[in-house]
Amino acid sequence: MKDLAPQILRQRLVIEGYPSRPISDEQIKSYLSELSRVTDMIQLITPVTHRSDLYGWAGWIHWETSGAHFYAWEKPLLFFSVDIYTCKAFDPQKAVQFTKKFFDASQIEFREF
Repeated sequence: MKDLAPQILRQRLVIEGYPSRPISDEQIKSYLSELSRVTDMIQLITPVTHRSDLYGWAGWIHWETSGAHFYAWEKPLLFFSVDIYTCKAFDPQKAVQFTKKFFDASQIEFREF
């Protein structure tokens, strides 16, 4: 993929894993707020969540330098996926380790791009 805006910093990180128990909307809100501190992002809004009866919980937070989306499944298995997109550099390892610990994840995978 050709970088159409090399003068603009963009950092993306996807983190996925298996939580030890179902994830609630309050956990998602707490996670996204704490992730703001871990990544040193300025939080512009309180995290927003919504539940789909078919797919489970989703959440989003808006940062001054972009934001993050969170998705949590209960069926067909306990699973979560976090999509972080920023225009400010952050340490991906800190975000991954924080996420693993926060959800007591039995397995976690991530990809930065």
